[in-house]
Amino acid sequence: MNLHQFKFVHEAARRNLNLTETAKALHTSQPGISKAILELEEELGVDIFVRHGKRLKRVTEPGQQVLKSIDVILRELGNLKRIGEEYAMQDAGTLSIATTHTQARYVLPEPVAALRKKYPKVSVSLHQGTPEQVAQMVLDEVADIGLATESLNDFSELVTLPCYEWQHVAVMPASHPLASVPRLTLEHLAAEPLISYHPSFTGRRRIDLAFAQRGLKPNVVLDAIDADVIKTYTRLGLGIGLVAEMAVKDDPAMNAPGSELVSRPVGHLFGPNVARLAFKRGAYMRQFVLAFAELISDRLTRALIMQAISPQAGQTPSVDYGL
Repeated sequence: MNLHQFKFVHEAARRNLNLTETAKALHTSQPGISKAILELEEELGVDIFVRHGKRLKRVTEPGQQVLKSIDVILRELGNLKRIGEEYAMQDAGTLSIATTHTQARYVLPEPVAALRKKYPKVSVSLHQGTPEQVAQMVLDEVADIGLATESLNDFSELVTLPCYEWQHVAVMPASHPLASVPRLTLEHLAAEPLISYHPSFTGRRRIDLAFAQRGLKPNVVLDAIDADVIKTYTRLGLGIGLVAEMAVKDDPAMNAPGSELVSRPVGHLFGPNVARLAFKRGAYMRQFVLAFAELISDRLTRALIMQAISPQAGQTPSVDYGL
């Protein structure tokens, strides 16, 4: 048996047993993949896949165990490569980060700048996507680290650690009648056209849940993944924007005398949100990856991260960050 066979089986499982797609992904021929898988099955003495003609239909019970072992082998192979890179270039390489637009735009600039100052030979690659895509990029080792609010906790192969807490704010023209209301209510917001995040982003589920629990139906006239887009349409008078507080914190066009837009806290309506860092369990962490995690949150330490991602760790350590 050899690594090529392991990679073919692993990729076939990832591609929903579609050998055509598997061959494209691995830049090889479909017959070559089929032959290699058959040879591995013959050597192991078990069928990994159930077939219908030349097509793979499903993974067998012993095949499930084989896939688990192959996952471990390929993960450790990746770790070996990273260990070699780590010791060949102690302070150089590429840090790949998977994250959402909000995190990339409002949270990561300062930590990235600080990392580049500390490790000038390290380049940074930002991959933006939905929270589900962020999780998958970490699982596929496209990214070393993931940062998002939703979904990361839904993947058992990921270790996620709470990073920081944030709340929503309502954004509106300074002339809007609600701009002078000391404490907004759900009833206030339900009576207005709203502009908010897409349902899969940035705490939108909490917003929808809060209205539903009160028996109210929000009038969402536009949703987007970008807080700057939400603020733009709010400025045009399309409705009240609901955005993450970090999107207005350092905006010079907000809350200053003469500003077109003002923000009002609504965390008391929708509750707190927790952004989380995600790592693949058992992955080898290069020093600058750990350093970057510490730059994002002073609640995280290298010792805590290494303990959490260890393959022997049955679950993420229970650590109270006050979140």
